[in-house]
Amino acid sequence: MLLGPNGSGKSTLLKILAGLLNPTDGYLDVRKPRSFVFQNPDHQVVMPTVKDDVAFGLGKFNLTCDEVSLRVANALDVVGMYDYIQRPVQTLSGGQKQRVAIAGALAEACKVLLLDELTTFLDEKDQIGVVTAVKNTVKGSKGITALWVTHRLEELKYADAAIYLEGGRVVMHGEALAVMDLIESKQQAYIQRMNS
Repeated sequence: MLLGPNGSGKSTLLKILAGLLNPTDGYLDVRKPRSFVFQNPDHQVVMPTVKDDVAFGLGKFNLTCDEVSLRVANALDVVGMYDYIQRPVQTLSGGQKQRVAIAGALAEACKVLLLDELTTFLDEKDQIGVVTAVKNTVKGSKGITALWVTHRLEELKYADAAIYLEGGRVVMHGEALAVMDLIESKQQAYIQRMNS
């Protein structure tokens, strides 16, 4: 998980890692292939059916129809959406669309999954479904790493590690619970300053 206050550089860093922005300085080495999943699934889920949407990004590879079908089925199974394979996208909830977007990234056989505040627009049930899908994807994968930008401290319990940014700089990285403790102490100090 990658956390920090608004304007700390979380989404910018994620977009640099995804190759969507160029860094102004420094060195970058990201394992490829990598996939970026946007905060709003409506910016990424564009095809009429779940199957078509997950298969959409595979057009850039030289795959047979059978290979495409297998990748789509496997990716949807991993995120718990296989039963929706023929469903029209417009009938899905926000969380279901987000899982379809993640499946599209997985179908491309990404090694790095970059996730930008996936749960921002979701209700609690869909938040848990999306977080669980990502956790299960990484846990059951062969070498997939996920970097998740979030504002929600409760999502840290799903993280293997965390990074806290302020002003474009890493303030702390390490175990998720230690980073959570730092953030909570900063919040308490801020509240005390506001109340004095």
